[in-house]
Amino acid sequence: MGSGGYNVATKALDVMLLFHKIAMLRATMPVTIDWINELSAERYRPMLRLLDYGDFVFLRSQPGCTPALLVGLRRARVRVFRAYLRELTGDFTGTCAAIKLLIVQSGCERPELAASLVRSHVAFAVGMIAVHARLALFARGLGTVNVTNLVKLLDATRSELRQLVPAAMPAGA
Repeated sequence: MGSGGYNVATKALDVMLLFHKIAMLRATMPVTIDWINELSAERYRPMLRLLDYGDFVFLRSQPGCTPALLVGLRRARVRVFRAYLRELTGDFTGTCAAIKLLIVQSGCERPELAASLVRSHVAFAVGMIAVHARLALFARGLGTVNVTNLVKLLDATRSELRQLVPAAMPAGA
């Protein structure tokens, strides 16, 4: 068989793998109204205050506060903050995957939505890099960390997803 047959076979295999991935995603993607509503940005409100500099200033002013206590508190909060970041990343990724799945299932071309999704992915990735850099500095006692824009991106993609899901879709379906 010449190289032309190989290319056709390879492309056919690629298409089959793509359909398999979509089918697997469809089987595991919990795209329900309940799932979308659980993605509320309110889940991440504690992150906005978790690394508050004021808490460290207050603790430092208290009798019996030691540098070791402050370092331990800072480490513990950074660890919890990183867990929130993992959850935020998972929710954002899941929301984007659900949007992609709904676009594919709809059969309608949505170039504006696809472009918006790409922009959101880039903004989220850049924002996450910046947050991790600031978190590394914060862990050493320098600066602050702000995740407001990342939480807003999640909320915007959740709203986009909510608009795509048919209003008649039963909860838990």
